[in-house]
Parts: sequence; structure tokens; C-alpha cells
Amino acid sequence: MRGRRRTLTLLAATLLSPERLAQAADAKAPITRHSSPLTPFAQVVPGYRLRFPEDHGSHPDFRIEWWYVTGWLDPGPLGFQITFFRARPQLKDDNPSAFAPRQIIIAHAAIADQAVGSLIHAQRAARSGFELAGADRGRTRVWVDDWSLRRADNSYRTSIATREVSLDLVLASTQPPILQGRNGYSRKGPAPESASYYYSLPHLRASGSLIRGKGKQPVSGVAWLDHEWSSQYLASGAVGWDWIGINMDDGGALMAFRMRDRQGGQYWAGGSLRRPDGRMTVFSPETVSFIPGREWKSARTGITYPVSWQVRAGELELAIEPLFDDQEHDTRATTGAIYWEGAARALADGKPVGRGYLELTGYGKRLQL
Repeated sequence: MRGRRRTLTLLAATLLSPERLAQAADAKAPITRHSSPLTPFAQVVPGYRLRFPEDHGSHPDFRIEWWYVTGWLDPGPLGFQITFFRARPQLKDDNPSAFAPRQIIIAHAAIADQAVGSLIHAQRAARSGFELAGADRGRTRVWVDDWSLRRADNSYRTSIATREVSLDLVLASTQPPILQGRNGYSRKGPAPESASYYYSLPHLRASGSLIRGKGKQPVSGVAWLDHEWSSQYLASGAVGWDWIGINMDDGGALMAFRMRDRQGGQYWAGGSLRRPDGRMTVFSPETVSFIPGREWKSARTGITYPVSWQVRAGELELAIEPLFDDQEHDTRATTGAIYWEGAARALADGKPVGRGYLELTGYGKRLQL
């Protein structure tokens, strides 16, 4: 059965960008297709208040959405990333085909092991439908074949199996969601419509098993989940972003990001800090800065990334150092993008104060969503 499902998945997944999938679908549509308008995307607007559990689920009227889990596991330490993307191509209203790519589900998974020195990573993509891939409304259940992320009883369960590694984790909530930006409305640029709905679940308690080769070992640690959806995420004046999500050792949680312009400067910025006592600080663009330090150049792609940073968010200043340098993801087969995404430590005055993840996009060329 698994072999049959895998064959169907490979047939359904064209491994093309959503835009090219949409073009392919239109190419097979009837000659009268031009009389029907494109279905518009829903827009992110201020004033919407996130509702749970409904907003844990999919929002298929928006162009793009992701459930993004990162964390550190012991023994190791090991970093891990599991991301499910839902992308909606812009199609004609009158395309009746069940094979039309109305929703695309993409999944990325990676293990960062310092002993290996580079990522163990894999990726998948499929059209939503035929029980091969999908993302449910009203609850977190998103999957591509036998890769999945689902939520039940205040915990998440994720299962990822590849030729090199299998990971099966339970991620238990220990803190309430952080509504990023203004009650979940997170600006990504000067224009109000350049925004996302965005919440985070820090300090997830991770437990489960990791299989590599013939060995199975129990693992445990701490994780971070971001859930974000938008229709206009990257403004025309931006080329990519730098982002950190840090589980602080004292129980606090820091998220900070900056959008970069075409000259490499700061186009926009933001973030939040939840202190151990629950007090929240939301950072305005002028109170956040990312100062690049040491660089690393990929021998595979020739792209240079600043992998060491000084990050200021309000009065908080942290050094961000990677677990190791080579944590580049080549996902051209599914998203068309190459980016750096890796386990990193946060230090204050040279002392470790937290662990989390650093993401760097748009360095080889402008990121296309």
C-alpha cells in the first residue's frame, strides 16, 4: 500500500513551483477559460483577532501558509526542522478538473548534527487531494503522503521518514500562543497589506524517537512552532529576510526579524519578547537591528551567508552563533529556493542564554514566494 501511495504521490507532485503548476493547469483548460476571472486571494487586514482552535488549521483562501517547527534535541545536541507549506496558485474560476492544482502542499525536513557537519535533509511536494496531501481547516492536520503534522489535546505529533533518518515526535504545549505583531497582525513592510497573520508557540516540550541506520534512540528537547499565512508576504522593495526564534533558558521567548532591501540594508523589522513572567514587548522597526558578522560560503551553490550575528531588540542584545556553518537548504525541486536555516545559540556577554533557529533567505537571488 505504501508503495502504491508513493507512486501516486510522485505522479501528483510535479516538483514545480505553484506558478508553473497553475500555468500547466491553464494550458489544459477549455478555450473559453479567458472569460472567467482569476479567483482573488484573501487579504491580511488589521483588526482581525485570531481564534483558537480554528486558526490552528488551514486558511486556503490565502496565497501561502506554513507550519514551521524547529528545535534542539538531546542526546546530541541535534537541531531539527520540519516545515509544511500550503500554497494556492491563482487559477481561473471555471477550471472543473479534479487534477487542477488548487492547493500545493510542500514539506521540508532536516536534522542538524555537528558530527556530520552538514544537514541531513529531504523534501516533498504534492497537489492537495486524493488523500495524498492536504491541510485541514479548523485544526492542524497537514500531510504529504506519510509525512504529517497534527494537533490533538494541546500537543502536536509529527512523523517524518526518509532513507537516511526517521523522526517521530510529540510536541507538548507549555505556554500559550504568542500573537505576533498587533494581536497576530504582523507587518512585513511599510504598506499595510504587506503583512501576515502570525502566532508562535515557544518552549514546546519535545519527546520521541530518532532512527538513523539500524539504530533507534529516544530523544527529548525543546521546540518552537510558527504558524503564518498571507497573500502579500514579501513587498516589492524587499529581497528576503533574516529571522531568529529563540527559546531563552529562563523561560522567555524572543522572535526578531528584518526584511532586507536590494542593497542589503534593513527594509522593515519587528519582533517580540515574552519574559518569564509573561510580560510582552512588541518591537517596532526602529528598535530591531541585525548586524552581520562572520560569513560562510557554500561550496555547492557559491552563495555567501552571514552566519554569525549581533541582534538588538529593544534593550536586549544577543550574539547569534550557529551550531555549525553548513546548514544550507537547496529546495529548488519544491519551492525553487535556496536558503540557510540552522540551529543556533544565543549568547549575552559571551555566555549561553538560549537556543533556537536562525533563518536567512534571499541571499543567492531575490526570494520568490
